[in-house]
Amino acid sequence: MGLLSKKDASLILDPLADNNPITIQVLGICSALAITAELKASIVMAISVLFVLGIGNVVISLMRNIIPSKIRIIVQLIVVAALVIIVDLVLKAFAYELSKTLSVFVGLIITNCIIMGRFEAFALGNGPWKSFLDGIGNSLGYGVILIIVGFFRELLGSGTLLGYKVLGDPNFIDPVTKLKGTGLYALGYENNGFMLLSPMALIVVGIIIWVQRSRNKDLIED
Repeated sequence: MGLLSKKDASLILDPLADNNPITIQVLGICSALAITAELKASIVMAISVLFVLGIGNVVISLMRNIIPSKIRIIVQLIVVAALVIIVDLVLKAFAYELSKTLSVFVGLIITNCIIMGRFEAFALGNGPWKSFLDGIGNSLGYGVILIIVGFFRELLGSGTLLGYKVLGDPNFIDPVTKLKGTGLYALGYENNGFMLLSPMALIVVGIIIWVQRSRNKDLIED
């Protein structure tokens, strides 16, 4: 028998596709709009949410029988705030420039409706192991969409990936021919500045939703 039962595996696999928190549940859209202009920022935000939701789900699950119902939201906020502070301090210690890029958006993980939703909908009613798997699955589903959006926005908007020029150098001038640009830029390609604006993130997410639902007709509501 494998490490995970079929039911346990579904807690991780379902949010990656048919129950994705962004494309199906339409949660966590704000960060998808705000920080996906760069792939690196998308990856770091995905990892941050993975840590906060994975650990947070376990903590809430362990405390579920002793949390008074009337203050459960306050307790959940305290747990997620403590974990976000840890993430913020780690970023400032080891990736200061990136922490400045993400700035306020790391703090806004506290109000990410995916995290509070999983605390309420799952961690309060299930054991630590299942809650951990649920947290990992939903954060991976969230992270996959962020990384896809960040990939296309940085590639088409800046011609780079993780800061590296992959489409060529638009500023290079050949000393012999005096032609400007290398790679695709030498063929006349221009970066699409609109991809760096927040509305384009929403359009990219919309395209992902369209592709996903066209592949799975069961996701289309009557």
